[in-house]
Amino acid sequence: MTEETLPATAEADTADAGDAGYRKALKSRHINMIAIGGAIGTGLFLGAGGRLAQAGPALAIVYAVCGLFAFFVVRALGELILHRPSSGAFVSYAREFMGEKGAYIAGWMHFLNWSTTGIADITAIALYAHFWSFFTPIPQWVLALIALAVVLSLNLVSVKLFGEMEFWFSIVKVAALVLFLLVGIFLLVTQHPIDGHAPGPQLIADHGGVFPAGIVPMILIVQGVVFAYASCELVGVAAGETENPKAVVPKAINSIMWRIALFYVGSVVLLAMLLPWNAYSADQSPFVTVLSKLGVPYADSIMNLVVLTAALSSLNSGLYSTGRILRSMSLAGSAPKFTGVMNRNQVPYGGILLTSSVCVIGVGLNYVVPKDAFEIVLNFAAVGILGTWAIIVLSHLLFVRKAKRGEVTRPHFRLPFSPYTEIATLVFLAAVVVLMGFDKTGRITLMALPVIVVALVVGWFAVRKRIDMSAFDKAEAS
Repeated sequence: MTEETLPATAEADTADAGDAGYRKALKSRHINMIAIGGAIGTGLFLGAGGRLAQAGPALAIVYAVCGLFAFFVVRALGELILHRPSSGAFVSYAREFMGEKGAYIAGWMHFLNWSTTGIADITAIALYAHFWSFFTPIPQWVLALIALAVVLSLNLVSVKLFGEMEFWFSIVKVAALVLFLLVGIFLLVTQHPIDGHAPGPQLIADHGGVFPAGIVPMILIVQGVVFAYASCELVGVAAGETENPKAVVPKAINSIMWRIALFYVGSVVLLAMLLPWNAYSADQSPFVTVLSKLGVPYADSIMNLVVLTAALSSLNSGLYSTGRILRSMSLAGSAPKFTGVMNRNQVPYGGILLTSSVCVIGVGLNYVVPKDAFEIVLNFAAVGILGTWAIIVLSHLLFVRKAKRGEVTRPHFRLPFSPYTEIATLVFLAAVVVLMGFDKTGRITLMALPVIVVALVVGWFAVRKRIDMSAFDKAEAS
């Protein structure tokens, strides 16, 4: 019997005990805007300036390629969501198709990703705040600590508040980007000079073309660009707390592709035609650079407020997702028991507090090495991202194989060209790891990779006797 003709009763209904107790408080508008927010973050607002200065207009190509593989990952996750929605997301799917070892690796790599991303976010928030002279006297580490305390407090209130915050954070980000694109197109059409330069394609041609620094810099920035798409998979976690994920998720995921094309690729191409690529720097958002040189009163301050919002949104999402993922792991015994505890508002505060405690280390980094804090944690976050994405793709590959054996039914919403898409994505992720070896901070990360592996192995041997799947067996039986 083929997977097309498999009766509906054979479809997997494996439940995750970690899904119990949550309020299905997220609406379709929340999920859609979380998906948008996952495609717009500090990687674009803060990272694009330095990468434009490093690789030139070729950055648009890198965004397009990395964005395509990010879409493959989230599309694979989307198919798994329709197979069985779960707040445990990829940890739950890894458990189903790879066993608890797979869930353990997926969960802790996700934790590594978002705990270090949280450090990057509070660093970005502090940097953005220093744009205004009012905050200049305040040390960077103090601003980072304040940001963490505020977002943590709000995240502990309720999932509905989280959804509302993400909704409005995303509204601000999208509205600002659309407005910037419209202003940029107007400047392009009217040939309004910016800092003595007439906008247009000639700015690309007259400053070394698409590859002004050659092919190598373009390739070397891939690992940093991957960070820009790190939030895409959060839609999978949020799906577990929405009432009708099977109707909402496909639409949200399908829209990610055009958002990547418009907001990332489109923005970089436009930026390269508004100012020479070497006019941008890692010290300032490229959008702020353009608006500052236009001389529009307070325009740069407004855009800086928007990019600060993006960093707050990312921090908010990271605390939310790690709390849910760690709870799913805790109930199986592969995470500390306290991370499975929920408060009276059905918020798994134990896992959120654990992630926040790691972010406090980031406050220390901002005190010791304020200039390097962002880049240091960026590469560690990249390792966590790559590990999480690889687990998602592997889980999907095993899911498809199971479907071909007639054990489960694939939903109509599918990752196209499977299994070739999964294989290509895994090869791409492996290539990114190799490329990290050619970057100074990337080499430091690779040197730490054996330590991460050893920590995972030691951790597994420490928790394996605590592994208890009885709660999941009961959930499946019910």
